[in-house]
Amino acid sequence: MNFTITSDEDDERPVYITGNFNKWNPRDLAFELKLLAKNTYSIDISEEDLPETIEYKYTRGGWENVEIDRFGNITPNRRAQNSETETNDQVERWRVNWGPFKKEFYPIVEIISDKFFIPQLNKTRKIWALLPYNYNKTDKTYPVLYLQDAQNLFNEGSAFGNWEIDQKLSILAEYGRGDVIIIAIENGSEDRIKEYVLDHNSITENAEGKKYLRFLADTLKPYVDSVYRTKPEREFTGIGGSSLGGLISIYSGFLYPEVYSKLMIFSPSLWINPENNFPQMNFKNPYDIKVYMYGGEMEGSQMTERIGLFEKTMEGWEDSHSLQFEFKVSINPDGKHQEFFWSQEFPRAVEWLFYDTQEDPKELAAKAEMIRNETSEM
Repeated sequence: MNFTITSDEDDERPVYITGNFNKWNPRDLAFELKLLAKNTYSIDISEEDLPETIEYKYTRGGWENVEIDRFGNITPNRRAQNSETETNDQVERWRVNWGPFKKEFYPIVEIISDKFFIPQLNKTRKIWALLPYNYNKTDKTYPVLYLQDAQNLFNEGSAFGNWEIDQKLSILAEYGRGDVIIIAIENGSEDRIKEYVLDHNSITENAEGKKYLRFLADTLKPYVDSVYRTKPEREFTGIGGSSLGGLISIYSGFLYPEVYSKLMIFSPSLWINPENNFPQMNFKNPYDIKVYMYGGEMEGSQMTERIGLFEKTMEGWEDSHSLQFEFKVSINPDGKHQEFFWSQEFPRAVEWLFYDTQEDPKELAAKAEMIRNETSEM
C-alpha cells in the first residue's frame, strides 16, 4: 500500500509515518518516507504489515514534531483500509519542539518563597510551584515532581537556555496529561557542586549532598504536602534533574525510596561515580522504582555507555537489594549536553513516569476536551 503526502510548509526534516501498525513509534526508521519532489514524500508498506483498519499520523521524527492543522491544533488520526492501494494526504503544519503552545493551558506559576530556609544547610533558596492550569477550578489532588536547577527550567534569560517546562506542561495539558505539580528548586549557584555531590573530595571539598537530600525529603516535601493538594504517597512522588542535578536525584531515589518512586534522570554526571557503587539501604519490604533515563550520543564523556552500564548494574542489584527497577532509556543520536535536548525529552518523561499508558494518541485530545468542559461547568 502506498502512502503519499504533500506538506504545505518548507521543512528539511525527514518524514515518518506512525500508527497502529508499529506501536505508534514516531521515529521508526523502517517507516521513513522518501522525498519524491519538493515537499512531497512517499512510502510503500506491505499489506502483511498493516491491520485491516489503519490509523496513522505523520511526524518529523517525534511527537514533538508531529503534524498539526494550520491553527496549531491537534489533528485526529488518519484512517484507511488495508484494501485500498494508495492514500494521498496533505499536512498543513508541523510542530517544532512541541510548539506552538497555547497560553490557556500554561501552568499557574507561584513562588513558594524567595528565601525558603534550609535548616540542614543554614541557607535560603528560591523555590517555585508550577500548578496545573485548572488547579483553582477543581478539588483534585495531584502527584508531585521535584526538579533541580530551577534557574534553567523555565525562566527566560538563564545563561544556558531552559527546559521551557511551562510550555511543555501546556502541551501535556492539551493532551490530557498535565495533572502534575512541579516543584522547582533553585540551585546554590557557587555552592551547586557541593550540594549536588555526596562525598567526593576529588570533585569538591566538604560536600553537602546528604544535607541537601535531607532538606528535600524531611523539610520541603512535608511543607509542599501541607500547602498544596498533593498525593503525598511515594507512588505519586518523583524527583529529577540533569547533569549533576540528575546525579543527586539518583542518590535521592536510592537513599529515600520510601519517599520517591519515580526518577527523571537526564544526562547524569555518572563519571563522578563510574563504578556505580551508590549507597543503598536494604528494606524489609521491596520498593518499586521507575527510572526514566535520557542521554545524547553527542555529549561525550562516554555518556551513553555509562547509562547502559548503570542500567545493567541496577538490574543486577534487584536480587541483592530490596528494590525492583523499571527502566525506560532514551538515547538521542543527535543529543548534546544542553537544555534544548532536555526540553524535548521532558514531556515524554513525564508521560511515561506518571501515566505510562499504551493508549495511542487518537483519543487524548477528545478526552482532554471533555474533562475541560466538565471543569468549566463546576
